[in-house]
Amino acid sequence: MTIYKICERGLTTATFFSALTKKPPAMKLHVAAILVIFWLGVFSVHTVKGGIASQSMQKISCVNLSTEQLNIRKLVSYEKQQVPVEAIMFITTKGIKICVSPKLKWVQAAMKKIDQKRITKGR
Repeated sequence: MTIYKICERGLTTATFFSALTKKPPAMKLHVAAILVIFWLGVFSVHTVKGGIASQSMQKISCVNLSTEQLNIRKLVSYEKQQVPVEAIMFITTKGIKICVSPKLKWVQAAMKKIDQKRITKGR
């Protein structure tokens, strides 16, 4: 509708603006489709970056090694690592991960003790 036709019909300014803002049904469908695609994109990025399903695939690696001797009784398990640094990652009862050199005597003793605990639990 042109301004001339609106004035000619005697419409008010409220109906004038509502006539300008009305969108054809095809336009509404396009806007809805774009919004759906946008939300799917946001959801998929969220799932890949930090969703629950991807957390099991995230791997922490040791870069710095601790020089302190740990209390063996508080260690639950360990993981061996070769790259980027040869290390043993101990996991404490609180879930804290600490990296140490596998060449230290106390580290080898702690690994044996954890292995023995696993064997006795398996029986």
